[in-house]
Amino acid sequence: MTLNWSQQRILILSPHPDDEILGCGGLIHKAKSAGAEVFIQFLTVGNTTDRSSSVFSSPEERNDEIKRVADHQQWDGWHIAFPGDEYHLRLDQTARLELANMVEQESPLAIARLRPTVLIAPHRTSYNQDHQAVAEAAHTATRPSNTRLRHHPDLVLAYEEAADQWRAEPVSMPNLLVELTEEDLDNKLEAMRLYATQVHEHPHTRSEQTLRSLAVLRGMQAGVRLAEAYHIMRCLA
Repeated sequence: MTLNWSQQRILILSPHPDDEILGCGGLIHKAKSAGAEVFIQFLTVGNTTDRSSSVFSSPEERNDEIKRVADHQQWDGWHIAFPGDEYHLRLDQTARLELANMVEQESPLAIARLRPTVLIAPHRTSYNQDHQAVAEAAHTATRPSNTRLRHHPDLVLAYEEAADQWRAEPVSMPNLLVELTEEDLDNKLEAMRLYATQVHEHPHTRSEQTLRSLAVLRGMQAGVRLAEAYHIMRCLA
């Protein structure tokens, strides 16, 4: 499959700020460089203390990081659907109807309003409860129906993160490998550095070495130097 990224309007669902870079940072740079439009729908931002470090980050710090990353990657728009601690790491306690309606209709970046050609969401087998909830909401929001009545993105993908290798059930190999250049990967790594409160030293799943190693592995599987991997959920050719 060869995609003409210059013709695409891409909507990425990111449960938290940095998931869009971890899963799609290289693709974002590749697509933007070709002329695509890229929009990021964050689902929630809250106070965070990662148990693997002593770093505490406030919503204000996370918002500042988002702005720096958005400028760096030249996103065409972004929005936070459910800000606040009552939602952060608690999206699984939010009604699936509420989440699906936000993705499908109610957000300024909803599918019905933005009419993306490509929708990219987390994989449902992530151990993170927010990622699972967003994946299920995306699944509902992209259900088959009459395309004359509801907008259907032509391509629906699930992205992978290194941390998602810790899962409770077997998953088939990704079936879409997107070739990256060194420039694409460098842009992704720099974007992660701008999420300064979220970066860790190796062997953490959000270390620079981990991100580069995964890109090298996925590239090898396609016979190229570097790649990002995705699962195709639907492809209308």
